[in-house]
Amino acid sequence: ADLKTVAGRELAIVALTRLARSDPRSAAGFWNDKLRERFPLEDQQYAWAMLATSGAHHHLPEAVDWFKKAGEMPLSDEQLAWRTRIALRQGNWPEVKNAIELMSLTERNEPVWIYWLGRSLLALGAQEGGQAHLGRISGEHHFYGLLAAEELGMPLQLPKKAAMPTREELAEVAALAGMQRALALYRLGLRTEASAEWLWNVRRMNDRALLAAAELARMNGIWDRAINTADRTVAEHDFTLRYPAPYVNVLSKQARVRKLDEPLVFGLVRQESRFIADAKSSAGASGLMQLMPSTARRIASRIGMKGYNLSRLGRPEVNAALGAYYLRHVLDGFGGNPVLAAAAYNAGPGRARRWCDAKPLEGAIYVETIPFAETRQYVKKVMANTVYYAAVMGGDQRSLKSRLGTIKGAMAMMAEADE
Repeated sequence: ADLKTVAGRELAIVALTRLARSDPRSAAGFWNDKLRERFPLEDQQYAWAMLATSGAHHHLPEAVDWFKKAGEMPLSDEQLAWRTRIALRQGNWPEVKNAIELMSLTERNEPVWIYWLGRSLLALGAQEGGQAHLGRISGEHHFYGLLAAEELGMPLQLPKKAAMPTREELAEVAALAGMQRALALYRLGLRTEASAEWLWNVRRMNDRALLAAAELARMNGIWDRAINTADRTVAEHDFTLRYPAPYVNVLSKQARVRKLDEPLVFGLVRQESRFIADAKSSAGASGLMQLMPSTARRIASRIGMKGYNLSRLGRPEVNAALGAYYLRHVLDGFGGNPVLAAAAYNAGPGRARRWCDAKPLEGAIYVETIPFAETRQYVKKVMANTVYYAAVMGGDQRSLKSRLGTIKGAMAMMAEADE
C-alpha cells in the first residue's frame, strides 16, 4: 500500500487489525518496526488503541503499555472495559481506577464497574470511597451484588419470602386473555410464540401479579417463565420461585452418584436450560444439561448406558446421568475448581485452561477477564446461582468469593494435569 495516501494508510491499518485479531504481538512488532513512523499521530494513537484492545483480549501484559501509547485518543466503553480487565490481571489498581473513571456515565453505573472501582479504591487505601461504591450494589441479587456485600462483611440473607398468591390473585392472572393464549400456545408446543405472548402480558405487572403469574407458570411446569417472571419483582420476592428445583429426584440422585455439589448442579441447569427438558440450543445442544450429541454419545458409551440413542437425550434421567458425568469429568480436569469447570462446560476445557495466567489469579478476576462475553456471563450466572441454591436448599453456605477461590497459575495447573 502507498502510505503517502490516506487510502493506503487505511488499508495498512485494516491489514494490521486483521493480524492483531489472531496475533496481536506480531502485529505490534510490525507496527513498531518503523511502520508507525510513516503515519500521522492520530493514526498512530488509533492503531495503538486497537492493538491494546486485541492484546487485552489475548491477556498480553504489554497491552497495559499499548493503551498508554494511545495517548489522548478517546476510547470506546468496550475498549475501556478491556483496558480495565488487563489492568485487573496485572494487579494494577491505579490503572483499573483510571480506566473505569474514563467510561461514560451509563457504563460506569453498571454493577460490574461499580464493584471494580470500589475494589480499586479499597486497594489504593481510599476506604470510605471504596465502601461507598460497594454499598451502592451490596443489596442487589446478582454476581457483583453478592461480591460487594461480602467485601463489606455482610452475610447473605435471602429477602423475606412474600405471601403466597391468594386464590383470587391467581384467578385474576389466569383469567387474562393473553395468559390463556400463552398457555394454549405452550400446550401446542409453540414455545417461541408462547414466550412472546407471556412477556407482553407480564411487562407492566406489579409484584403481586408477577408472583401470581410465576406461580401459574410453576403449576403448569413452565419453569423458564416461572423463574424469569419471579426474577422481575422489585419489593416482594419469592426465591423458591426464582430458584426452583424441578426434577429434584433425578438431579439430586446424579449429584450424589457423581459426588457433585447439589447447588452447583441446579445452578448450572438453571442457566443451561431453565429446566426445559426438551430444550435445544442453536448449536445443537440438548436437554436439561445441554449436551452436544457427540459428547452425549461418547459419555453413554463410556458409562455403558444400554440402548442409548439421540432421541433419549430429552429424557431428564438420561440427560442428567450423562451431564453429571461430564460435569464431574471437567471438575476433575481442573482440580475440582467450579469456576474453571463452568468455563470449560460452556467454552471447552482447552479455552478454560488457556485463559489462566502464568501467576495465580483471584477467581473473580479470572471470570471478569474471560474473552468471550457469553462465557463470561455464563460463569457469573452459574456461580451466583450456586450460592442462591445453597441458601434456598439449606446446603453449603460458603461465600461466593470463597467458591470462586484462586485460579492456579498455568505452570501449577500443567504440573497437576501431569500427575
